[in-house]
Amino acid sequence: MASTVRVQAPIGQRALFITTLAVPLTGWTVHAVSLHRKLSAARRDPLTGLLGRDGFTVKARQITDRYGDHALVGIVDLDHFKQINDGPGGHAAGDRVLAATAQRLTAWAGSRGAVGRIGGDEFAFAVRIGPARRELRLAQLTQLLAQPVEVDDGVLVDVAASIGAACPDILGTTDLSLLQRAADAAMYAGKHTGRPVLAGAQHATVPSINGRRAGRPGTDTLGAAA
Repeated sequence: MASTVRVQAPIGQRALFITTLAVPLTGWTVHAVSLHRKLSAARRDPLTGLLGRDGFTVKARQITDRYGDHALVGIVDLDHFKQINDGPGGHAAGDRVLAATAQRLTAWAGSRGAVGRIGGDEFAFAVRIGPARRELRLAQLTQLLAQPVEVDDGVLVDVAASIGAACPDILGTTDLSLLQRAADAAMYAGKHTGRPVLAGAQHATVPSINGRRAGRPGTDTLGAAA
């Protein structure tokens, strides 16, 4: 519906007629918020092609809500990544390691899993894996991420990752933030051991800041690299 608004023009004696559409402002506000959320969910990390933090959170919650006790949420942190970045290959080598890690995680998680890059050298995943296969699948992921990465023509660098995982049936919750907090604590408990750690009750009660283990680098800023 059109409406006509008459405004006295400051220059001359003419009146300026402005035709506007009577659109409910509330409706536009709701639409704008919804659109922003959809765009955030679709946003991907330009280097790896993985979901960013917002997009991963949306998909991971769908997985935990749908699969319940058969869901597995995990945090992956690359070991000694700074040494690769500061090494002869520089940041280009680091970027290749990040891209290779993303590809390996995606292949491991499968088309129905969710994988995201949530920090500089930190990744997250949410997949459907039953209790009987968790340890085997996590061990397979550890081995996969420990394969050397070619960073230049014929130049290989050794890589490794620390992995922590959490599941609803052990922790008694499908709340994604609580599962990620426990997985993060479990990952740091097994840091540099070469073994994945499945979170128990003790990991769920570790003090946290912004949902991350208190005292770890970057807890004051979400998404900071550890």
